[in-house]
Amino acid sequence: MRRLGSLLAAGTIALSLGITMPARALIVFDPNNYVQNVLTAARELQQINNQITSLQNEAQMLINQTRNLANLPYSSLQQLQFSIQRTQQLLAQAQRIAYDVQQIDRAFSTSYAPATSSQSSPLLISNAQSRWQNTYSATQDALRVQAGIVGNLDTNRIQTSALVTSSQSASGALQATQAGNQILALQVQQLADLTAAAAAQGRAQSLEAAQRASAQDQGREQLRRFLTPGQGYQSTNVQMFH
Repeated sequence: MRRLGSLLAAGTIALSLGITMPARALIVFDPNNYVQNVLTAARELQQINNQITSLQNEAQMLINQTRNLANLPYSSLQQLQFSIQRTQQLLAQAQRIAYDVQQIDRAFSTSYAPATSSQSSPLLISNAQSRWQNTYSATQDALRVQAGIVGNLDTNRIQTSALVTSSQSASGALQATQAGNQILALQVQQLADLTAAAAAQGRAQSLEAAQRASAQDQGREQLRRFLTPGQGYQSTNVQMFH
């Protein structure tokens, strides 16, 4: 009886303690709420990852734009301009009958004009001397222009090599475009040299052909004077200039 009373007393004490325990000490697990919290956290983490990826892409775009807008570190334009100016100077130094329409018209109306009976023998000699000097000077000018163009060949070779190397190592679109433009400028300069050489050579050949035509015409006039009575004394040996 005593033991049973002790057990009842202990149970009563335990029951009273359970009734007086505060509510916050009770732990309640809600599986649905836990799953929702995990899903929400996962979605927020995915959004953060997406933002990081977007920022990385934007940074790469800025890097690419910087590369595309970077200027080519090498430029051959100054050297190309110098080569063109040198060829132009050689053309501008043309002697006697140069590349001037009015000057050419004056020459062909005087020293290259057909010989007439009203022209004196000294004038015929003077015209022949002038024509010979024109041809001589034009030939010299053509050789000087050709020499200047040959002098540009080594410079062009160096520029071509440097531009091709720069084009191949271009880090962006702008550098590649600038290298291509400079290569085109080099080709234009080479075409300008070829045009100058052709013009100088053509000038020399044209003056030589004009000299021969005038010499033949003057020769006929000399022969006519020699065969005309009373004018034989005016015949002068001007063939030395033909």
